[in-house]
Amino acid sequence: MLVRPEITLQVTRGVTRLFTNLDWCHVTEMPLRTGRRVDVMAIDASGGIAVVEVKSDPADYHADGKWHEYLDFCDRFYFAVAPGFPREILPDDPRCGLILADQYDAVIAREAELTKLNAARRKSLTLKLARTAARRLSVLMDFSQEVPRVSA
Repeated sequence: MLVRPEITLQVTRGVTRLFTNLDWCHVTEMPLRTGRRVDVMAIDASGGIAVVEVKSDPADYHADGKWHEYLDFCDRFYFAVAPGFPREILPDDPRCGLILADQYDAVIAREAELTKLNAARRKSLTLKLARTAARRLSVLMDFSQEVPRVSA
């Protein structure tokens, strides 16, 4: 039986694969100016911003009431859960879409209602998303390549 962190990792992996297939650029564990972090934030080719809150099991959902705070930081908001998750406990709110995911792939089972961000917030989030992604790529490149030594 999988434990909560493994389920979260698998669902997140499926979501990021879906977004890659949709040509949406994404960042996991994206920090917000509020000090919170969203599980996945993505930007589509037209600049639309999506936020995904991954839930591993009912206890994870019931213990977390912060998802409402994320609605102000996206055009579309989704819960992402594994296929066996009891979907009836999720809110019946048109602003909340649903993604079903496993470690291999995901599907948008219910589209989220579009709620357009204002221009200033969109610009701020787009810049933060780009800078966060670039910073993480820089760190990966720094640790993945051997730096040539300079001889004196």
